[in-house]
Amino acid sequence: MKYVKYSKYVADPFDGLSAEDLLQLLGDYLLESGFNQDAYGFYEMDRAETMEELHQELLKALRDQGLIPKDLLDQLLRRAENYQNSSLRELIDKLLERLSEEGYITIDQPPQGRKELPEGGPAQADESRQGAVKFELTDKALDFLGFKTLKDLLASLGKSSFGRHDTREQATGIESHGATRPYQFGDTLNLDVNATLFSAIRRHGLSLPLELDYRDLQVRQCEYQSSCATVLLLDCSHSMILYGEDRFTPAKRVALALTHLIRTQFPGDTLHLVLFHDAAEEVPLPELARVKVGPYYTNTREGLRLAQRILSRQRKDMRQIVMITDGKPSALTLADGRIYKNAFGLDPLVVSETLHEVARCRRNGILINTFMLASDYGLISFVQKVTEICQGKAYFTTPYTLGQYLLMDYMQKKIKHIH
Repeated sequence: MKYVKYSKYVADPFDGLSAEDLLQLLGDYLLESGFNQDAYGFYEMDRAETMEELHQELLKALRDQGLIPKDLLDQLLRRAENYQNSSLRELIDKLLERLSEEGYITIDQPPQGRKELPEGGPAQADESRQGAVKFELTDKALDFLGFKTLKDLLASLGKSSFGRHDTREQATGIESHGATRPYQFGDTLNLDVNATLFSAIRRHGLSLPLELDYRDLQVRQCEYQSSCATVLLLDCSHSMILYGEDRFTPAKRVALALTHLIRTQFPGDTLHLVLFHDAAEEVPLPELARVKVGPYYTNTREGLRLAQRILSRQRKDMRQIVMITDGKPSALTLADGRIYKNAFGLDPLVVSETLHEVARCRRNGILINTFMLASDYGLISFVQKVTEICQGKAYFTTPYTLGQYLLMDYMQKKIKHIH
């Protein structure tokens, strides 16, 4: 005989939290660049995050925001050693499962194998297995983090929407607020019906049937909207997390916001990400969240070289490099492949070769906009020379205002472009 057991309904205290809310709570951890790790942690560049770390970070975020009910919090404080078997642990595990089910993270289970239980017994075994489980952010999660960053930045700018890149040129398109001109082969057939009929009547008179000829076709002009290829050049040398300030995480947030902006508002534009340190490498945008700084020098010339190779493949009206850095160039790749390094002052060899690469960008029609996160005298002098050679812009900003300056410049770029 079957029995049904009834019990008192206990509401889930986290029912009001959506997966997007959880992702926003974990944003600082997911985009962390090595600033909060121990002295040796930043050397492990490809360290994969585990589900146990994610669990602890979510627990900390919920506690800091005051979202854990008082009874569960008291239980945690009184019996911290029994947390692995507590109801709070189960609730947070369910929240992480929700992130996986909704496609924000992918969980990489360790290979199944027969292993002896550790001395702590089954509970200790569960904990060790949880610590071995890795996770990765999906493109959906990165897109959401970029959207939230862009929304926050635009809120601080006082703007909620923006259009496409405008120029001084005229073309035929969908909008019809421009002047009328005769149709030419290749034009968008944005036909001005009144002007077309009037041209035919003026030639043949008002008679039926009305004879229309090819030369009678009149089209309306609209503002020509150009396309742009952008390489975001990020400095990931050691100095980006030194001196008691994390400068790299805000730069990553801006890169995510710029990616979302281009994908949604400027679909004809392209964005590539290049990291420069002792050398330079192109990094796929989905890998941006996992990028961390390392024990590197600043090889600015190598970053510019790689950016030029990427932009040379792009057939866009405009090509630009957006460089975010906090230090003067201190490394140089020699002809034999060796890397020459000098972190003391402005090395004449390193600076001269870097400026030659800037001049090459200018000759190839590539604009360089520099966003500096420091303001020492040597750095200002170097950036002034870069700006003078390439006729770009230089902004001396902070990690807190970096996103505002960069996005304002990107949205205004094509308005100020000189034809």
